[in-house]
Amino acid sequence: MTLTAILVFALATLLAGWLLPSRWRVWFLLAASILAAYWLQPSTPIRNLDYWFPTASIALTVITWAVTRTPLEAAGRRSWAAMALAAALIVGVALLRYAGPACCVTPSRPPDLLRVLVVLGLAALLVAIPLRFPASRRFLVPAAILVILGLLVILKSPAVAQQTSAWLRLTGGQSALLAAAGDLPWLGYSYLAFRLVHVLRDYQAGKLPALEFGEFVTYALFYPAYTAGPIDRSQRFVGDLRSQAAKQTGSFLAAIKDPARQEQLVQGGSRILVGLFKKFVLADGLALIALNSQNAGQVQPGLWTWVLLYAYALRIYFDFAGYTDIALGLGRMLGIRLPENFDRPYLRQNLTMFWNSWHMTLAQWFRAYYFNPLTRYLRGRPVKIPTWVILLLGQLTTMLLIGLWHGITWNFVVWGAWHGVGLFIHNRWSDWSRPRWSGLESRPGLRKTLAFGGWLATFNFVALGWVFFAMPSLKLSWVVFQKLFGF
Repeated sequence: MTLTAILVFALATLLAGWLLPSRWRVWFLLAASILAAYWLQPSTPIRNLDYWFPTASIALTVITWAVTRTPLEAAGRRSWAAMALAAALIVGVALLRYAGPACCVTPSRPPDLLRVLVVLGLAALLVAIPLRFPASRRFLVPAAILVILGLLVILKSPAVAQQTSAWLRLTGGQSALLAAAGDLPWLGYSYLAFRLVHVLRDYQAGKLPALEFGEFVTYALFYPAYTAGPIDRSQRFVGDLRSQAAKQTGSFLAAIKDPARQEQLVQGGSRILVGLFKKFVLADGLALIALNSQNAGQVQPGLWTWVLLYAYALRIYFDFAGYTDIALGLGRMLGIRLPENFDRPYLRQNLTMFWNSWHMTLAQWFRAYYFNPLTRYLRGRPVKIPTWVILLLGQLTTMLLIGLWHGITWNFVVWGAWHGVGLFIHNRWSDWSRPRWSGLESRPGLRKTLAFGGWLATFNFVALGWVFFAMPSLKLSWVVFQKLFGF
């Protein structure tokens, strides 16, 4: 999000927090989240794609809701009203094509209305299938998971993304020769995909509660968290949403005097200010000297290479943590307590503690939906597999998948393996050393020295891993390592 977008969201959220009765806030959040998906979407060189990407996000969300609902749940008046509002907003954004100087919410002119109505009709048919034929969900739920993850693979794989761009260009009457992997900037899809897969997996496990249409779409597209997380759980989010809707605030004057409302706005506003400072002062300031592909080849080996690396490590933290603070602050102003995503990760004394403090909602998602099911499956095999093998496979493949989630390139594969192996080594070391160091409580000096050493080793291990993040290729990553260590 740009600074302008953040300020607009903060102002709109502030006004909604003061002026809107709690029962209307769900409708405001639904409309604002749908419109924000269009407004935040960056421009693309492929014609109309900056309209179709947000529309596809909404369509996937609605289809996911449909395949996890019963006909009785879908028949509520509030759900039908929310569907009508969503459809009206989608069509309304498209109609801005004809608004002359008032165009547009999207970066470029939307497609013509006829095509939009055809696509909406097809989406409505897909939504109707699971509602009309509940038995089809047995096949539609796994199919939806495959489609969602398949789209993620296309977007994250440079070669596949370039081929997809060429096909889309040809379909739209543009030259395929100009196709590039960067032509498909589907904003927010990585986080949306994980929210939708979470819902589908919880539905399969029988853990998903009844969710109205408006609640579900607001959860999936919630504008403060749409672009940079955190990855919330639907059960927790909707609980906050319903709690706010149930509050009776009375008149505007009563809302202003409400201590709980005042506390929400103060806490949310202060969190936004902290986030703005982290992102636009610290992170953007560090970006001037942080490691990148340009200065990696220009800097001399030795101390300055380490300065660039440490600047990058701090920059990536303050950038991401800053956006998270802004999202949490906006949510808090509306009475939504989004989950924390960072808890002083660079102060942790081992790699396991680091990953329990860094991008926590992503780590928790993979733990719940991949690591735990995998290790349970391996432990339940008729042929006994050694515990250390199960742990190695679980940690290594989990971190490889987290790496590939950032991008399907060799650099991210190596970054994932770097952390997967590091987590396994720490686990083995911890099991070996714990009984041997049980008497450290009586030796505080040695305990502090070991804690400092653990922090120093962990921070540098994580920082060295960022080399694979900052560099575009393994070859250039190796050049940086040579300069860092002088060989």
